[in-house]
Amino acid sequence: MPTTSSMRRIQTIILCGGIGYRLKEETEFKPKPMIEIGGKPILWHIMKIYAHYGFRDFIIALGYKGNLIRDYFLNKKFYDRDFTICTKNGKIKHHFKKFIDNLNITFVDTGLESLTGERVRRIKKYIKEDNFMVTYGDGLADIDLKSVLKYHKSKKVIGTVTGVYPMLKYGGLTKNEDGFVSAFEKKARIKNLINGGFMVFKKRIFNYIKPNSMIEDIFDPLIGKKQLAVYEHKGFFHAMDTYQDMEELNNIWQKNPVWKIWV
Repeated sequence: MPTTSSMRRIQTIILCGGIGYRLKEETEFKPKPMIEIGGKPILWHIMKIYAHYGFRDFIIALGYKGNLIRDYFLNKKFYDRDFTICTKNGKIKHHFKKFIDNLNITFVDTGLESLTGERVRRIKKYIKEDNFMVTYGDGLADIDLKSVLKYHKSKKVIGTVTGVYPMLKYGGLTKNEDGFVSAFEKKARIKNLINGGFMVFKKRIFNYIKPNSMIEDIFDPLIGKKQLAVYEHKGFFHAMDTYQDMEELNNIWQKNPVWKIWV
């Protein structure tokens, strides 16, 4: 198991450059990762999951309305704390809270219309360690990221993806041999694993990422070389793809925020 100090050097790229067409009600005015769940951007929730396990070094791949993400973190001290301002001289006094976030964030403009693979490719010069992590800016899970990294290293592969079982939006039917419905699950899960993000790569992955490509385009070449492992996550996972997803995540936050593994 890596030590806490070594884990802190592991960097996490969060892909935050897409437009999010299916959430146009919100993304017309802000980038998708800035859509709020429980009064905080979903990007903040993702970073808190990583930070809980000691992974505090982030690289944010910016694109669409990226300046709004920069502005949020530049002014976060005003959002998170009470403060007093003197309008005569502009002096500000912060009333510090006991607990504040401890994150190290690098913001990189990776292009307005770049695909996800291209965004990662443009961040290569900022990657310091042999292993680094990548995730999307719209998925939440109660995932043990220490275990993901340990699993990746044990497999001695170039890449590891996290496979998840998301919930079906419309429920699931089970039929018997006669063609009759034998069961209905209102909250059924998809039976096959899908890529839920929370990926780990070795720096050699940059040899596989082609210009103007999706990050998923590297999967087939890695599979052919037996260099892609999958970490199976059977717990909670929920991506925010639609307005309905946003509302559901806000409802979960109010009732039982399963992904809130931090204190």
